Amino acid sequence: MNKKIIYQLDGRPSLTQAIPLGLQHILAMFVGNVTPLIIISNILNLDLQTKTSLIQCAMFVSGIVTLIQCYPVGPIGAKLPIVMGTSFGFVPAATAIGTKYGIQGILGACLVGAIFQMLLGGFVLKHIRKYFPPVVTGIVVLTMGISLLPTGVNYFAGGVGASDFASPSNLLLGTIVLITVIFFKQYTKGMLSISSVLIGLVVGYIVAIPMGKIDFSSLSQAPLLSIPVPFKLGFAFHIDAIIAMIFVYMVSTVETIGDITAITNSGLNREAKEKEIIGGVLADGLGSLMGAIFNVLPNTSFGQNVGIVSMTKIVNRFVVATGACILILAGIFPKVGALLSLMPSSVLGGASIVMFSMIVVSGIKLITTDKLTERNTMILAVSLGLGLGVAYVPGFFDSFPESIQLIFGESKTVLPAILAVILNIVLPKEEFISENIDLSDDLVKA
Repeated sequence: MNKKIIYQLDGRPSLTQAIPLGLQHILAMFVGNVTPLIIISNILNLDLQTKTSLIQCAMFVSGIVTLIQCYPVGPIGAKLPIVMGTSFGFVPAATAIGTKYGIQGILGACLVGAIFQMLLGGFVLKHIRKYFPPVVTGIVVLTMGISLLPTGVNYFAGGVGASDFASPSNLLLGTIVLITVIFFKQYTKGMLSISSVLIGLVVGYIVAIPMGKIDFSSLSQAPLLSIPVPFKLGFAFHIDAIIAMIFVYMVSTVETIGDITAITNSGLNREAKEKEIIGGVLADGLGSLMGAIFNVLPNTSFGQNVGIVSMTKIVNRFVVATGACILILAGIFPKVGALLSLMPSSVLGGASIVMFSMIVVSGIKLITTDKLTERNTMILAVSLGLGLGVAYVPGFFDSFPESIQLIFGESKTVLPAILAVILNIVLPKEEFISENIDLSDDLVKA
């Protein structure tokens, strides 16, 4: 078996390679995949049985849609190693809608929003692709990575709201994982090096047991087999909820374009093709449609896994598809999902800090694909200074309408992306500036 095949998009590596490398992707995204549903379930006071069912459906849908991203169905799917999961970005809108209209209102808005995203991907994106050169997509990837850094640190400290947040034991556990990942990545070769994230997570999981951070009692409560049930909670359609959710879908589309661009740039050393972006966004919409049908929040591409691709350079679709099969099994066999869900947040944080930072590095590399001219420097400076700067100022958008708050207040990627696109359109092209400079030089010489 050719060991280099894992660094190629196509081809089938051995299962001895694909299973651990695929599991590495799943462990990296697992907590982030189920946490949004836990948050919404708690806010809406859903019973334990319903909450368990939603988590199960989330894993099942994520696995199916990840397979579609890897191995497209017609035009749907990017044909790239993209891992899909339940998005945190939809939590604020879902909370507002759920408080007013219940879980049915959330699912109805998600259903219509998913159809909107598929229409956007199928008919609009191909006409606006030219407005996303490397400097623009690089800014999207960079801001996406920067926005994830606090999430990684929060995980490292034990998770937001944890009673022992930033306790010495949590910080010690996260540090052990971080050191393990760095050691195996930098001081070993072959499978040990490329599986460094998985090894770090496994080491952290094992160390957490004697520290009393894992309670296995919930395993006995999880059923052995359970098939996800569609249309279980029903739908309710309210125009204000639908409009609010559509805005969030637009945000999700921008972030998906960033993820796709980061994967092709860092893993394949090229720009994303139009077909890949359109297929990826269509799969996003289909995954979110399936999510609504199976009673859960929308699906989108996961930054955690972009970080793994950036770090390991493993872009083989079969590897990620193997991880997707693990997700599907976790959705059908709840004990598998329960075992994975017991991983302490600080364990995930130790690996996430590296993975999220690698997304930042990918964004920097993408921006510098083109020469960092004065024009591109100005686009970067304004997009980061204003776009990203205001995102970290609490209450900046409080006086704006709720729709504006949903678009710009909850995502730290959208405003920088919009500013980058606008500046790229309105600022004079470099040839014009160069001519002026050459003329000035001639005048000086004269």
